[in-house]
Amino acid sequence: MNSLKVGFGRVVITPMMGIPIAGYFIDRFADGVLDDLEANAVCVEAGGNKAVMISVDHCGLVKEILDPIRRKIAEKTGIPYEGVYIHSTHTHTGPILQPDKCDNELIARYREFMTDRLTDVAAFAMEDLKPAKMGTGVGTAPHIAFIRRYVMKDGSVRTNPGVNNPEIDHMLGSVDERVNVIRFDREGADTVVIVNFGDHPDTVGGNKISGDWPGFLRRTVEKALDNTKCIFFNGAQGDVNHVNVAPAGGDLNDMFMDFDDVSRGYGHARHMGRVVAGAVLSEFDKVEYRDVDTVKFLQNDLEIPSNMPNEKDDFDLATAHKYADLHTSGRDCDIPYKGMMLTTVCAEALRMCNLEHGPASFPTYITGLRIGDVAFVGIPGEPFTGIGTALKETEGWKMVCPTCNTNAKEGYFPMKDCYDEGGYEARGSKFKEGVAEFMIENGKKVLDQLK
Repeated sequence: MNSLKVGFGRVVITPMMGIPIAGYFIDRFADGVLDDLEANAVCVEAGGNKAVMISVDHCGLVKEILDPIRRKIAEKTGIPYEGVYIHSTHTHTGPILQPDKCDNELIARYREFMTDRLTDVAAFAMEDLKPAKMGTGVGTAPHIAFIRRYVMKDGSVRTNPGVNNPEIDHMLGSVDERVNVIRFDREGADTVVIVNFGDHPDTVGGNKISGDWPGFLRRTVEKALDNTKCIFFNGAQGDVNHVNVAPAGGDLNDMFMDFDDVSRGYGHARHMGRVVAGAVLSEFDKVEYRDVDTVKFLQNDLEIPSNMPNEKDDFDLATAHKYADLHTSGRDCDIPYKGMMLTTVCAEALRMCNLEHGPASFPTYITGLRIGDVAFVGIPGEPFTGIGTALKETEGWKMVCPTCNTNAKEGYFPMKDCYDEGGYEARGSKFKEGVAEFMIENGKKVLDQLK
């Protein structure tokens, strides 16, 4: 028997100009707006349980920011804290929002604003609850997501080694081009579509605010489908981005070469949004409907070992302190690396210095949400493709949607092999090798508990 109800809410969360922008190892400050940032929310109710899922145009909100927001939403709506599922899309053209940066007046003001806006959008979605039916489908978004880790001809491994770099030998891994589509048809109200696909929204660059390609995805779907609202939850994107290192034909249209040897462009973000929207449109009319009589949620505490300085590091602690000091004092030009290798070296040096005296582990949590035979697994950081693929293959579910940066943003979760191979993500991750396999194990536990 179908007892599902679904509500939708949307608010604009575009920040004030001058606020620092998140996402790189260089300082950037907002000096314009290409498109508004949004927080979108879906409230679901069935079987006596109610939960709210919020997708925020942000690079990633840490748990010290999110926990008070989740508790405020719970207090205002009556939805249990564990049923508040807040995801960041991971746009690299949104504001910094971290507790240790709140001495910055703009960031402190934006934190208050964000708290109020996310509380509002949760309430809007709950107030909008209508009887609904759910259908699902899986589309494909080709040629817009690429594994960003490569083996070079000298045997080393590099992340984003540069477009048309003749020293590239081969890619490490394979991309997941599947697009999960969940359609809710509501009585007397707009249809709501949830989209789940894994890829870095690091396409725009520069100093102007933008929701990147997820914003274009939402707008494109809503223009194409009358009376429809679209909400996006990014998937396993830790080792995936938009960079095609061997472009052909018009692949580089509307793109420029950025400071870190990465090709970017607002026009390419539009293209990516359209391609993912095309996957949604290909499935929209042919989703498979079934009854939903269950909404269930949970949150499990985790303790993850830290990646303290060790014998696998590429340099010693003295060198790490030297590079970290140069970087924090704005003297990257004195570090003997360029492009993405400079970013990689800075990330490793900062990680080594920050963890020189511990801690030995980090507390976090993993979140699960069930809507009928569809499950969402909220991962508190940036999971590699292998994590997402393993969770999607869990038996007993019609669809599993892994979502990154959910209820926390703790960092990268690289596969175990990556720690031997090298590259930006493993060299900079604060988590010890084995973290990806640990997240798979605990993600599967969540899926079993949700049944």
